[in-house]
Amino acid sequence: MTTNVLILCTHNSARSVLAEAMLNHHAARLGIDVRGYSAGSAPSGRVNPLALSVLEAAKVSTAGVRSKSWDEFAQHEAPRMRIVITVCDSAANETCPVWPGTPARVHWGYPDPSNAPGDESARRAAFDLTRQAIGYRMLQLLGLPFASMSDAELRDALLRISRS
Repeated sequence: MTTNVLILCTHNSARSVLAEAMLNHHAARLGIDVRGYSAGSAPSGRVNPLALSVLEAAKVSTAGVRSKSWDEFAQHEAPRMRIVITVCDSAANETCPVWPGTPARVHWGYPDPSNAPGDESARRAAFDLTRQAIGYRMLQLLGLPFASMSDAELRDALLRISRS
């Protein structure tokens, strides 16, 4: 059974998109039945071009990646999430919709690479460092034995990953 993971950020244009793509990339490469999705509370309607650029440079597929509202995933027909991860502080502090089921929730905060100072090269480096940091946590997530974990065990494991 597929483990669905929803990654949230306010605008769904950079960090959450990087996380969705990295999770799906690593899951496919490792043959693990996990599917990542991303969304935002106030989606910008566009993915930051630097996010797409660093993913493509790392040979990570961006097919199907788009900025979308978290309301899509609160619908009855939406995929049932086992895990919901916030990656920006503002989304972590917002009141989220009620998700079908009782997904484990955790906050894995990252600075917004869109706000990095400097020229395009410096901002690109910030995006790539964020992609790498997110990718590392996604690999840790994929190492969990989802099928044998209770909801409480999963929450505890996600919190341990947040501290690494």
